[in-house]
Amino acid sequence: MPDGARFLTATEVLVATLIVKLAVVATLATMLARFRQFRRILLTEQRAWRERLVFAFSLGIPLTGGVTARLLLDYEAADCSLVGPFLAGLLAGPYAGAIVGALLGAPALVAGEVAAMPFAVGCGFAGGGLREVSPKEAIWRLSPLVFADLHLHAWELLRRFRADWLLVLAAAPAGLEVIRQFLGYRFGPSTIFHQPAESLGTAALILLSTVLSAAIPIKIWNTARVEHRLEEQETLLMAARVEALTNQINPHFLFNTLTSISSLIRSQPETARMLIAKLSALLRRLLRTQEQFVTLREELASVDEYLDIESVRFGPTLTVEKDIGADSLQMVMPSMVLQPLVENSIKHGIERKVGGGRILIRSRRVAGHGVIEVVDNGAGMADTDLRPDRRAGIGLRNVDERLRVIYGENYHLRLESTPGEGTCARIEIPEIVVPRPASA
Repeated sequence: MPDGARFLTATEVLVATLIVKLAVVATLATMLARFRQFRRILLTEQRAWRERLVFAFSLGIPLTGGVTARLLLDYEAADCSLVGPFLAGLLAGPYAGAIVGALLGAPALVAGEVAAMPFAVGCGFAGGGLREVSPKEAIWRLSPLVFADLHLHAWELLRRFRADWLLVLAAAPAGLEVIRQFLGYRFGPSTIFHQPAESLGTAALILLSTVLSAAIPIKIWNTARVEHRLEEQETLLMAARVEALTNQINPHFLFNTLTSISSLIRSQPETARMLIAKLSALLRRLLRTQEQFVTLREELASVDEYLDIESVRFGPTLTVEKDIGADSLQMVMPSMVLQPLVENSIKHGIERKVGGGRILIRSRRVAGHGVIEVVDNGAGMADTDLRPDRRAGIGLRNVDERLRVIYGENYHLRLESTPGEGTCARIEIPEIVVPRPASA
């Protein structure tokens, strides 16, 4: 043995084992929380039998491996035969706790520890019974920091003379540990596994580690529950904002089209009738498709219906050209994005230019992104009108906001314009392509 080296004392070995045990419990709880199905089970308090069984076996199988490691490798830090069933019962009910207790007690029973399985199953029922009588929110408030406010909980208990459930929940695993220590002392270590307390100090450390072994997983899983619910709320909020912005665009377009029709009713009734028919076809298409995302091919079809209406109004003075990359037609994009851009080109560009004008719609795929541009040779806009808060019309503001909501702040509507020469509205979105169905 090298000079200066020494063996650890029994107390030091015990402390190291208890610390490693807490690390094992925290690691397992974190790994389980990463599985979506396990995390989804944590979200609800009323669980079906299938979910309880999934919870029990998800927790019980790896903990059974820990008991087996203790028996075969003498690795005591992996044995959670008290905390595992107690947690399963506390979170999923007494029968789930009993199942985990039976799983953990089986290898110990085979090894001759006759009291192991009854005690583990009893821990599961103890946790399940505590679940039945305690408020559910109190269970999720149990954390390793309960000891920091222990004096406040004790004072509250003495002041109001009623049960403080955090104290009860923290005391329950400690009480089970006291029972295990008594069984081990009375019947010997071959009957049930326990870490014997040589002094009051080591007894306090064992009780503390048992309580922390129960509190740490609950804290980790509660954090996962909160994060999952926040993610759900963000998703719902995003969907609500997108829906609201889409609903703002459609009435805006409808109002402008009806205004155009009303101006033609007296002077050109046949043209007005044709516009109404085409508007009906467009609205029928919008009502049939409620998807928030469509392919570029579908979006262009919707724009064509809109341009049919405008072409009747402007006649040959409005020229529409397309330069669409064949590989971009299946790109997925937010619905009703191009129509406001085309409408802006007509309303604020072509209408203000004497003699009509030209609109070019082009698309391409560049470096993992889809780039779509609507270019006109209309009146153009001054630099001050290109700022987000000055963009003409609600349509462009909403397109810009939808892109930011869906894809993030780096994706937004870009406008380039030269007064008297025209405007280019450009959007760039992440490239998502729907595979074209194979022909027979």
